[in-house]
Amino acid sequence: MSGNWCIQGSESHSYWTCTHATPSALCLTTGSSGTAALERMKAVIVLLVPLLLPLVSAQTFRWGPCPTPMVQPNFELNKYLGKWYEIEKLPASFEKGKCIEANYALRPDKTVQVLNVQTYKGKVRTAEGTAIIQDPKEPAKLGVSFSYFTPYAPYWVLSTDYNSISLVYSCTDVLRLFHVDYAWILSRSRSLPAEAVYHAKEIFSRDNIDVSKMTPTDQQGCNGTL
Repeated sequence: MSGNWCIQGSESHSYWTCTHATPSALCLTTGSSGTAALERMKAVIVLLVPLLLPLVSAQTFRWGPCPTPMVQPNFELNKYLGKWYEIEKLPASFEKGKCIEANYALRPDKTVQVLNVQTYKGKVRTAEGTAIIQDPKEPAKLGVSFSYFTPYAPYWVLSTDYNSISLVYSCTDVLRLFHVDYAWILSRSRSLPAEAVYHAKEIFSRDNIDVSKMTPTDQQGCNGTL
C-alpha cells in the first residue's frame, strides 16, 4: 500500500519510503584516500547506530545491505489498480491505526494516485501520494512519493494475482552496513485464509526477507471505506 525510507514511502504501501541509492552526501571517491575515508565513515556510523535506533524503533532494523528479491514478472499496472486492504505488515511508524487500505487510480498524466486511509484514535486519516513506473523494463518496481519535497521511494510488487493478494516490499540501505525494511501482505478483501498468509510469508523468506516480526492489521469493525 502504502512504502521505503530514503527517507521518504510503500504504499502504502503507499506511505513507503526507501531507496537503494546511497545518499549523495555519503558518496565517497575510490582510491587509497577514498577507501580510508569510507572506512572512517563506516566507523562513525557504527558509533552512531545506538543513537539512530530510537528513530527506527518503529521499523524493522537489520544489519547488512538490503536483499534483492525477485519481483512480479510481466507486471500489468492496469490490473493492479483499485483498492487493496492491508492484512499483515512489518512494523511501520506511519501505520499505527486499523482498517488500513489503499486505492490506486490512474491519472490523465499516466501517474498513479495513491490514496491511503487508516482509522487512528477514532478518526479516519488519509494520505495522498503519487506512484510511477521508473523503468519501463521493470514495471513491478514502482516509486512512490507523498511530498513534492521527497524523492520517489521503492514500492516493489514481489508477487500478485491481481484479484486477491499482493506482496509488497520496500527497503532503505545505509552504506550497506544496515537497512530498514517494510513488507506488506495486501488483499482485495479485508481477510485472507491462513494458508494464503502462510504461503505469502514463504515467498518473502525465499528472497531472504525476514518477516518474523510481521503483525496482523485489524480489519474488524471497518464501516467507512474509500
